[in-house]
Amino acid sequence: MRILVTGGAGFIGSHLAEALLDRGDEVWALDDLSTGRLENLHSFAHHPRFHFQQGSVLDAVAVQRLVMACDRVFHLAAAVGVKFVIENRLRSLRTNVFGTEAVLEACSRQRCRVILFSSSEVYGKGTAIPFAEDGDRLLGPTHKPRWSNAYSKAVDECLALAHWDQERLPVTIVRCFNTCGPRQTGAYGMVIPSMVQRALRGEPILIHGDGQQSRCFSAVSDVVRGTLLLADCEAAAGEIFNIGSDEEVTIAELAERVRAMCGSSSPIENVSYERIYGRSFEDMRRRVPDLAKIRRFVGYRPTVTLDELIATVLREMRSTLRVPIPLETGS
Repeated sequence: MRILVTGGAGFIGSHLAEALLDRGDEVWALDDLSTGRLENLHSFAHHPRFHFQQGSVLDAVAVQRLVMACDRVFHLAAAVGVKFVIENRLRSLRTNVFGTEAVLEACSRQRCRVILFSSSEVYGKGTAIPFAEDGDRLLGPTHKPRWSNAYSKAVDECLALAHWDQERLPVTIVRCFNTCGPRQTGAYGMVIPSMVQRALRGEPILIHGDGQQSRCFSAVSDVVRGTLLLADCEAAAGEIFNIGSDEEVTIAELAERVRAMCGSSSPIENVSYERIYGRSFEDMRRRVPDLAKIRRFVGYRPTVTLDELIATVLREMRSTLRVPIPLETGS
């Protein structure tokens, strides 16, 4: 197949592009490199079936031209990371909403299958754990920048479903939960790579707040595998799916686990949300997906444990930072 991946130089997008090439597809990647990196493409940049175009999803003409050449679109181009969204609120809103509109309009004209990447952010401060796709959502007030991404992603989903309802555009929405793995950096507030990097450098491992907030960290390999299963499932059109892992851990427990696996003596320090994000920041205590629906549709189950995920990030980070592996000592 001929496939367009918007945000193709990003963390998830580059892994998805690589998986598509591995299965024989021809791939076009569109990325403005605001948070994506050309380094993410190094392992397949010269593949004869890979094509990269630097540009923005806000350029409707460029998007239309690329969509016309493709059979399927994976739309990942969006603002990423809590820290980036808060510091670039207007830009993030425009990219998420207007970019998604441009992609959906182009795909609608071509009758092109779309996989839209959303986020667990849409659940906001909901307390009905685990989060089910058809459950109610609880978001904070609009004057708090923390919730900008949640609102914009919800608009993206509504746009996609409206295209399905009124035009039968075959679109599937996936809500990712804290995806992690190789190529991810801690630059935009990503928890595991940030903790691993600090542990390897002997710097304090920072925990925001009291550390009792809990998350489920998903391996990018699992997310890509599940997404491809959904993309090939005709019954998934017009549906929303949680995707990721349901192995829950508190951030305090995660810090301890990272430190131990890194063999680090770094202190673990709690810092206030205000110090990192400003006074208007809010957070949610738990974020756990219900994976029953995606399991029912395509048989998806996560295969990578949290410890395996940390170990994968650790191996890559050691290589990147050129940190030697500690020698085992016998008794």
